[in-house]
Amino acid sequence: MRIRATVAAVSGALALSALALPAAHAADQARVPAENSVSKVAHTAHQGRSSFAAVASGTPYQLNATFSNVKVNNGKNIAVGTTNVVKVPVSFTLTHGTDVNIHAKDFFAAVELYRGTSFEDSIWFYDSTNGSCTDSSATVANCKATVSIDPAELLSEDAGSWKAAAYAVAFNGQNPSDPADPGKIGVVVKDPTNSFKLQRYSKLTVNASPEPVKKGKTITVVGKLSRANWDDGKYHGYTGQPVKLQFRKKNSSTYTTLKTIKTDSTGNLKTTTKATVDGYFRYSFAGTSTTPAVSAAGDYVDVK
Repeated sequence: MRIRATVAAVSGALALSALALPAAHAADQARVPAENSVSKVAHTAHQGRSSFAAVASGTPYQLNATFSNVKVNNGKNIAVGTTNVVKVPVSFTLTHGTDVNIHAKDFFAAVELYRGTSFEDSIWFYDSTNGSCTDSSATVANCKATVSIDPAELLSEDAGSWKAAAYAVAFNGQNPSDPADPGKIGVVVKDPTNSFKLQRYSKLTVNASPEPVKKGKTITVVGKLSRANWDDGKYHGYTGQPVKLQFRKKNSSTYTTLKTIKTDSTGNLKTTTKATVDGYFRYSFAGTSTTPAVSAAGDYVDVK
C-alpha cells in the first residue's frame, strides 16, 4: 500500500504538475511519492466508488465522463537513466456529457503511472500534468499531457511492470485543497488503462583489436554491458547476461551474429574471432523486463 502525502494546490492556480519531494533513499527513511490535491480526491473517491450510485453528503459523485484511446509514451516502454528527468508523453480521448465543462478552471483530467496492483493500491507513482484538451465535438475531446520521471526518486527495485490509470475531477467551485462539500465534486477513474515496463537505461561498448589486422589472424573483441542503478545514481555492470557478437561487411547494412557470450561478474565481455574481410564488429543485447535492449556502435576493422 502506498504512503500518501497531502500536497496543496500551488499558488491558487490548482496546478496538476508533479510536485516532487526529495528522494529518500536512506535505509531508515520511507519514500513518499509526491501527490497533489486533485490526485488525492480521485484516489479517495475511487476507493469509495460503490457509494457513487446514491450521492450522499460529503461523497463525490460519478462524473459523466469516460476515457478511451489512452496512450503512454507512444506505446513504448520507458527507459530512465541516472540523471536526466524523463518527460513521458501521454494522450487520451475524453468523452463527456453536455453538463460537464472540461474547460473550467477547476476541471482536471490526467493520467497516473504506477507500480502496484491497482490505482488505489500502488507502491510508487507519478501523475501527469493537467491534460490540454482540444474539442473534436461538443462531447468529445482529444487530450495530451506529460509525466515527469526523476531517477533521483526511484529505487532499482521499481524497474519492471507498471500500469497507468486515467482520472478526471470536476471541483465545481469547491476548494481543491479543502472542499467544503465533497458531494459537489465529480470524479471518474479508469483503471487500468495501460501496462508497460519502466526500465533501467542500458549502455553497451565494444572495441575490436588489433586494427588493422592481417587476414586469418585473431581479433579480440572486448566490451561492457552496464545499466542505471537508481539506488546510487551510477552505472554498474549487468552480470551474467547473454550478449551477441555481430559483424557486418564494409559495404553491407546487415549484421550477422557470430556467437553469443555472457557478461562476467562486472559486466565485461571478451571473446576472439578470425579476421576475414573489412567490416564492423559490435555487441548486441536483447534486453530484459527491467533493462532495455541496446547495441553498441560498430567498431571498424581494416583487414589487410
